[in-house]
Amino acid sequence: MKVTTATLLNQCYGRYAVPAVNVFFMEEVIGLFRAAQHWAAPIIVQTTPFARDYAGADMLVSMVEAAERTFPDVVFALHLDHGVESHITGAIGSGRYTSVMIDASHDSFERNVKRTAAVVRMAHEKGISVEAELGILAGVEDDLLVSAEKSFYTSPAQALDFVRETGCDSLAIAVGTSHGAYKFSGGQGLQFDILEEIGEKLPGFPLVLHGGSNVQSGVIKRINAAGGKLGEAARGVQDEEIRRAIPLGITKVNIATDMRLLWTMVNREFFRDRPEEFTPTTAGALYMEAYTDYIGTKIALLGAEGKAAEFS
Repeated sequence: MKVTTATLLNQCYGRYAVPAVNVFFMEEVIGLFRAAQHWAAPIIVQTTPFARDYAGADMLVSMVEAAERTFPDVVFALHLDHGVESHITGAIGSGRYTSVMIDASHDSFERNVKRTAAVVRMAHEKGISVEAELGILAGVEDDLLVSAEKSFYTSPAQALDFVRETGCDSLAIAVGTSHGAYKFSGGQGLQFDILEEIGEKLPGFPLVLHGGSNVQSGVIKRINAAGGKLGEAARGVQDEEIRRAIPLGITKVNIATDMRLLWTMVNREFFRDRPEEFTPTTAGALYMEAYTDYIGTKIALLGAEGKAAEFS
Protein backbone atom coordinates (compact mmCIF):
# COMPACT_ATOMS: atom_id res chain seq x y z
CA MET A 1 0.00 0.00 0.00
CA LYS A 2 1.51 3.26 -1.13
CA VAL A 3 1.00 6.28 1.16
CA THR A 4 2.53 9.72 1.62
CA THR A 5 5.51 10.35 3.84
CA ALA A 6 3.36 12.75 5.84
CA THR A 7 1.07 9.84 6.69
CA LEU A 8 4.01 7.75 7.89
CA LEU A 9 5.93 10.43 9.75
CA ASN A 10 3.03 12.04 11.57
CA GLN A 11 1.99 8.60 12.81
CA CYS A 12 5.42 7.53 14.06
CA TYR A 13 6.50 10.83 15.66
CA GLY A 14 8.21 10.35 19.02
CA ARG A 15 7.77 6.55 19.01
CA TYR A 16 9.81 5.15 16.14
CA ALA A 17 11.36 6.18 12.84
CA VAL A 18 10.90 4.96 9.29
CA PRO A 19 13.92 3.80 7.26
CA ALA A 20 14.28 5.74 4.00
CA VAL A 21 16.48 3.78 1.63
CA ASN A 22 17.94 4.85 -1.71
CA VAL A 23 17.57 2.24 -4.45
CA PHE A 24 19.37 1.92 -7.79
CA PHE A 25 18.65 -1.52 -9.20
CA MET A 26 16.39 -4.55 -9.00
CA GLU A 27 18.23 -6.49 -6.29
CA GLU A 28 17.94 -3.54 -3.91
CA VAL A 29 14.24 -3.03 -4.62
CA ILE A 30 13.47 -6.70 -4.00
CA GLY A 31 15.65 -6.87 -0.88
CA LEU A 32 14.01 -3.77 0.58
CA PHE A 33 10.45 -4.98 0.00
CA ARG A 34 11.31 -8.45 1.30
CA ALA A 35 12.58 -6.93 4.53
CA ALA A 36 9.53 -4.68 4.90
CA GLN A 37 7.23 -7.65 4.43
CA HIS A 38 9.16 -10.00 6.73
CA TRP A 39 9.36 -7.51 9.60
CA ALA A 40 5.96 -5.89 8.87
CA ALA A 41 7.54 -2.44 8.82
CA PRO A 42 6.66 0.71 6.88
CA ILE A 43 9.43 1.93 4.59
CA ILE A 44 10.27 4.89 2.39
CA VAL A 45 11.67 3.98 -1.01
CA GLN A 46 13.91 6.77 -2.26
CA THR A 47 15.14 7.54 -5.75
CA THR A 48 17.68 10.26 -6.38
CA PRO A 49 18.08 12.21 -9.63
CA PHE A 50 21.38 10.37 -10.04
CA ALA A 51 19.64 6.98 -9.79
CA ARG A 52 16.92 8.11 -12.22
CA ASP A 53 19.60 9.14 -14.72
CA TYR A 54 21.38 5.81 -14.28
CA ALA A 55 18.41 3.47 -14.69
CA GLY A 56 15.97 5.77 -16.44
CA ALA A 57 13.14 7.34 -14.46
CA ASP A 58 10.44 5.08 -15.87
CA MET A 59 12.51 1.92 -15.47
CA LEU A 60 13.40 2.73 -11.87
CA VAL A 61 9.86 3.56 -10.78
CA SER A 62 8.46 0.61 -12.72
CA MET A 63 10.65 -1.73 -10.65
CA VAL A 64 9.19 -0.22 -7.48
CA GLU A 65 5.66 -0.62 -8.84
CA ALA A 66 6.39 -4.25 -9.74
CA ALA A 67 7.56 -4.79 -6.16
CA GLU A 68 4.34 -3.18 -4.93
CA ARG A 69 2.34 -5.77 -6.86
CA THR A 70 4.59 -8.61 -5.70
CA PHE A 71 4.47 -7.53 -2.04
CA PRO A 72 0.96 -6.03 -1.73
CA ASP A 73 1.00 -5.94 2.07
CA VAL A 74 4.04 -3.64 2.27
CA VAL A 75 3.27 -0.10 3.42
CA PHE A 76 5.59 2.39 1.73
CA ALA A 77 6.04 5.87 0.35
CA LEU A 78 7.84 6.58 -2.91
CA HIS A 79 10.04 9.62 -2.39
CA LEU A 80 12.19 11.72 -4.71
CA ASP A 81 15.32 12.55 -2.71
CA HIS A 82 17.46 15.69 -3.21
CA GLY A 83 15.48 17.05 -6.12
CA VAL A 84 15.43 20.44 -7.76
CA GLU A 85 12.48 21.96 -9.57
CA SER A 86 13.03 20.17 -12.89
CA HIS A 87 13.18 16.75 -11.17
CA ILE A 88 10.25 17.57 -8.90
CA THR A 89 7.99 18.76 -11.72
CA GLY A 90 8.58 15.47 -13.52
CA ALA A 91 7.98 13.37 -10.41
CA ILE A 92 4.76 15.19 -9.53
CA GLY A 93 3.55 15.13 -13.12
CA SER A 94 4.11 11.37 -13.36
CA GLY A 95 1.46 10.73 -10.68
CA ARG A 96 3.65 7.94 -9.31
CA TYR A 97 5.45 9.59 -6.38
CA THR A 98 3.82 10.31 -3.04
CA SER A 99 6.61 12.52 -1.74
CA VAL A 100 9.32 14.84 -3.03
CA MET A 101 12.26 16.66 -1.50
CA ILE A 102 13.31 20.12 -2.59
CA ASP A 103 16.95 20.64 -1.70
CA ALA A 104 17.53 24.39 -1.69
CA SER A 105 19.73 24.25 1.40
CA HIS A 106 22.69 25.74 -0.48
CA ASP A 107 20.72 28.91 -1.16
CA SER A 108 20.25 31.82 1.20
CA PHE A 109 17.50 31.41 3.78
CA GLU A 110 15.19 33.72 1.85
CA ARG A 111 15.79 31.94 -1.45
CA ASN A 112 15.35 28.53 0.20
CA VAL A 113 11.99 29.66 1.62
CA LYS A 114 10.83 30.97 -1.75
CA ARG A 115 11.78 27.86 -3.70
CA THR A 116 10.42 25.48 -1.08
CA ALA A 117 7.09 27.31 -0.74
CA ALA A 118 6.59 27.15 -4.51
CA VAL A 119 7.20 23.38 -4.52
CA VAL A 120 4.85 22.93 -1.56
CA ARG A 121 2.03 24.69 -3.40
CA MET A 122 2.58 22.56 -6.51
CA ALA A 123 2.89 19.26 -4.62
CA HIS A 124 0.02 19.79 -2.19
CA GLU A 125 -2.35 20.39 -5.09
CA LYS A 126 -1.70 16.75 -6.00
CA GLY A 127 -1.75 15.39 -2.44
CA ILE A 128 2.02 14.87 -2.41
CA SER A 129 4.18 15.45 0.67
CA VAL A 130 7.19 17.76 0.64
CA GLU A 131 10.45 17.39 2.54
CA ALA A 132 12.72 20.43 2.71
CA GLU A 133 16.23 20.95 4.05
CA LEU A 134 17.72 23.67 6.23
CA GLY A 135 21.42 23.59 7.02
CA ILE A 136 24.12 21.94 4.94
CA LEU A 137 25.68 18.50 5.46
CA ALA A 138 29.28 17.88 4.48
CA GLY A 139 30.34 14.86 2.45
CA VAL A 140 29.64 13.18 -0.87
CA GLU A 141 26.31 11.95 -2.21
CA ASP A 142 26.11 10.83 -5.84
CA ASP A 143 27.60 13.78 -7.75
CA LEU A 144 27.30 16.34 -4.92
CA LEU A 145 30.42 17.27 -2.94
CA VAL A 146 30.33 19.61 0.07
CA SER A 147 33.46 20.40 2.06
CA ALA A 148 33.38 20.53 5.84
CA GLU A 149 34.20 24.24 5.67
CA LYS A 150 31.00 24.92 3.72
CA SER A 151 28.69 22.88 5.94
CA PHE A 152 26.75 24.36 8.84
CA TYR A 153 24.23 23.31 11.47
CA THR A 154 20.55 24.13 11.29
CA SER A 155 19.48 27.18 13.29
CA PRO A 156 16.56 26.29 15.60
CA ALA A 157 15.10 29.80 15.32
CA GLN A 158 15.32 29.69 11.54
CA ALA A 159 13.77 26.22 11.52
CA LEU A 160 10.60 27.54 13.12
CA ASP A 161 10.35 30.45 10.68
CA PHE A 162 11.14 28.19 7.75
CA VAL A 163 8.36 25.69 8.48
CA ARG A 164 5.83 28.45 9.09
CA GLU A 165 6.70 30.27 5.87
CA THR A 166 6.96 27.26 3.55
CA GLY A 167 4.29 24.85 4.80
CA CYS A 168 6.61 21.87 4.23
CA ASP A 169 5.59 18.50 5.72
CA SER A 170 8.99 17.46 7.10
CA LEU A 171 12.38 19.07 7.54
CA ALA A 172 15.83 17.58 7.02
CA ILE A 173 18.18 19.17 9.51
CA ALA A 174 21.96 19.37 9.85
CA VAL A 175 22.89 18.28 13.38
CA GLY A 176 26.21 16.49 12.87
CA THR A 177 25.71 13.85 10.19
CA SER A 178 27.35 13.83 6.76
CA HIS A 179 26.88 12.17 3.40
CA GLY A 180 29.11 9.38 2.15
CA ALA A 181 31.55 6.90 3.66
CA TYR A 182 34.15 9.38 4.88
CA LYS A 183 32.42 11.00 7.77
CA PHE A 184 32.96 12.09 11.33
CA SER A 185 36.75 12.02 11.13
CA GLY A 186 36.70 14.44 14.05
CA GLY A 187 34.37 12.21 16.03
CA GLN A 188 31.87 14.97 16.75
CA GLY A 189 28.70 12.86 16.42
CA LEU A 190 25.17 14.21 16.65
CA GLN A 191 24.66 17.61 18.27
CA PHE A 192 21.82 16.78 20.62
CA ASP A 193 21.59 20.27 22.06
CA ILE A 194 20.67 21.60 18.61
CA LEU A 195 18.28 18.71 17.95
CA GLU A 196 16.54 19.23 21.29
CA GLU A 197 16.14 22.96 20.65
CA ILE A 198 14.70 22.37 17.18
CA GLY A 199 12.27 19.85 18.66
CA GLU A 200 11.19 22.38 21.26
CA LYS A 201 10.62 25.01 18.57
CA LEU A 202 8.69 22.54 16.40
CA PRO A 203 6.84 20.16 18.74
CA GLY A 204 5.23 17.28 16.90
CA PHE A 205 6.77 18.26 13.56
CA PRO A 206 8.58 15.45 11.67
CA LEU A 207 12.35 15.91 11.46
CA VAL A 208 14.59 14.02 9.04
CA LEU A 209 18.12 12.75 9.52
CA HIS A 210 20.15 12.58 6.33
CA GLY A 211 23.46 10.74 6.33
CA GLY A 212 22.07 8.16 8.76
CA SER A 213 24.33 5.25 7.80
CA ASN A 214 26.44 3.56 10.46
CA VAL A 215 29.51 2.74 8.31
CA GLN A 216 30.47 -0.35 10.27
CA SER A 217 34.21 -0.77 10.69
CA GLY A 218 33.88 -4.52 10.24
CA VAL A 219 32.37 -4.03 6.78
CA ILE A 220 35.18 -1.66 5.77
CA LYS A 221 37.80 -4.16 6.94
CA ARG A 222 36.17 -7.00 5.01
CA ILE A 223 36.08 -4.87 1.85
CA ASN A 224 39.76 -4.05 2.20
CA ALA A 225 40.66 -7.67 2.95
CA ALA A 226 39.01 -8.57 -0.35
CA GLY A 227 41.02 -6.02 -2.34
CA GLY A 228 39.36 -2.71 -1.50
CA LYS A 229 41.16 0.45 -0.50
CA LEU A 230 38.70 2.34 1.69
CA GLY A 231 39.84 4.46 4.59
CA GLU A 232 39.25 2.74 7.93
CA ALA A 233 38.84 5.92 10.02
CA ALA A 234 35.29 6.55 8.80
CA ARG A 235 32.57 6.73 11.43
CA GLY A 236 28.85 6.98 10.84
CA VAL A 237 25.89 7.55 13.13
CA GLN A 238 26.06 5.15 16.04
CA ASP A 239 23.08 3.05 17.09
CA GLU A 240 22.78 4.68 20.47
CA GLU A 241 22.64 8.10 18.79
CA ILE A 242 19.76 6.98 16.58
CA ARG A 243 17.84 5.62 19.57
CA ARG A 244 18.32 8.86 21.46
CA ALA A 245 17.29 11.00 18.47
CA ILE A 246 13.92 9.35 17.83
CA PRO A 247 12.14 10.66 20.96
CA LEU A 248 13.47 14.12 20.05
CA GLY A 249 11.56 14.22 16.77
CA ILE A 250 13.59 12.27 14.21
CA THR A 251 10.99 10.33 12.23
CA LYS A 252 12.86 9.47 9.01
CA VAL A 253 16.43 8.18 8.76
CA ASN A 254 18.07 8.16 5.34
CA ILE A 255 20.26 5.16 4.55
CA ALA A 256 22.43 5.00 1.42
CA THR A 257 26.13 4.59 2.19
CA ASP A 258 25.65 1.43 4.25
CA MET A 259 23.93 -0.26 1.33
CA ARG A 260 26.70 0.70 -1.10
CA LEU A 261 29.29 -0.67 1.29
CA LEU A 262 27.28 -3.87 1.64
CA TRP A 263 27.15 -4.29 -2.15
CA THR A 264 30.91 -3.77 -2.34
CA MET A 265 31.62 -6.26 0.44
CA VAL A 266 29.38 -9.00 -0.93
CA ASN A 267 30.69 -8.71 -4.48
CA ARG A 268 34.38 -8.36 -3.61
CA GLU A 269 34.27 -11.39 -1.34
CA PHE A 270 32.24 -13.39 -3.83
CA PHE A 271 34.68 -12.94 -6.70
CA ARG A 272 37.69 -13.35 -4.42
CA ASP A 273 36.38 -16.67 -3.13
CA ARG A 274 34.88 -17.87 -6.43
CA PRO A 275 37.18 -16.58 -9.19
CA GLU A 276 35.75 -19.09 -11.64
CA GLU A 277 32.25 -17.61 -11.34
CA PHE A 278 30.82 -15.36 -14.07
CA THR A 279 27.05 -15.70 -13.60
CA PRO A 280 25.74 -12.36 -12.26
CA THR A 281 22.60 -13.83 -10.72
CA THR A 282 24.62 -15.92 -8.25
CA ALA A 283 26.24 -12.88 -6.68
CA GLY A 284 22.97 -10.96 -7.05
CA ALA A 285 21.05 -13.55 -5.02
CA LEU A 286 23.64 -13.34 -2.23
CA TYR A 287 23.40 -9.57 -2.23
CA MET A 288 19.59 -9.63 -2.03
CA GLU A 289 19.78 -11.96 0.97
CA ALA A 290 22.39 -9.81 2.72
CA TYR A 291 20.42 -6.66 1.86
CA THR A 292 17.22 -8.04 3.34
CA ASP A 293 18.99 -9.05 6.55
CA TYR A 294 20.72 -5.69 6.90
CA ILE A 295 17.51 -3.71 6.39
CA GLY A 296 16.03 -5.92 9.10
CA THR A 297 18.65 -4.66 11.55
CA LYS A 298 17.78 -1.07 10.63
CA ILE A 299 14.07 -1.73 11.08
CA ALA A 300 14.74 -3.13 14.54
CA LEU A 301 17.03 -0.22 15.45
CA LEU A 302 14.39 2.34 14.45
CA GLY A 303 11.65 0.51 16.31
CA ALA A 304 9.58 0.07 13.13
CA GLU A 305 9.06 -3.70 13.31
CA GLY A 306 5.37 -4.61 13.27
CA LYS A 307 4.28 -1.00 12.76
CA ALA A 308 2.87 -1.53 9.25
CA ALA A 309 -0.32 -2.73 10.93
CA GLU A 310 -0.94 0.86 12.07
CA PHE A 311 -1.68 1.83 8.46
CA SER A 312 -3.88 -1.08 7.36
